[in-house]
Amino acid sequence: MNIYIARHGETRWNVEGRMQGFKDSDLTKRGISDAKSLGESLKDIDFDYIYSSPLGRALDTAKYIAQDDNIKIILDDSLKELNLGIWEGMTHEDAKEKYPIQYKNFREHPELFESQGGESFLELIKRVEDGLNNIIKDENHENVLIVTHTCVIKAIAIIVKGEDVKNFWNPPFINNASLTILEVIDKEIKVLLEADVSHLKG
Repeated sequence: MNIYIARHGETRWNVEGRMQGFKDSDLTKRGISDAKSLGESLKDIDFDYIYSSPLGRALDTAKYIAQDDNIKIILDDSLKELNLGIWEGMTHEDAKEKYPIQYKNFREHPELFESQGGESFLELIKRVEDGLNNIIKDENHENVLIVTHTCVIKAIAIIVKGEDVKNFWNPPFINNASLTILEVIDKEIKVLLEADVSHLKG
């Protein structure tokens, strides 16, 4: 099985530097264009299913990637972004100013991060691992696409590479509409491509 993993396209809050989490904002024109470009690069892949976060920015990206092909899109709550609690909708600068210790932990010491009203990174990793295992267990699938968010893609990397949560933000950076590809053989998972943006224009 090959698992293609895409981050959603650029959103209005991405441009404004706001933290989204479970909250949502619309794709920008660039976000739509990039999602379509990613879809064009994947048009020759015969996907069995598309698994998408139910958040609008991911679902809209999934639809643009699918390009009206008759591919079933399955909404999966395990693929939702990290729940950022009271930070959602705040700019990074505001969060850094109002919650300096936790913001520093968020960026530099994820193993110590405690969200107010949201999730820890360890809780996210557990949620994502359960969801990934459910996708992998259907061995009849040859190619599936996951459309999700930065922290979910980082969590998948931690799971696949067997890394500690303290390495959560290790490179590469997960750009909007970037593509990661995993290969699953006999439940062994290998990273074939990570955070690729070669399909994007400009």
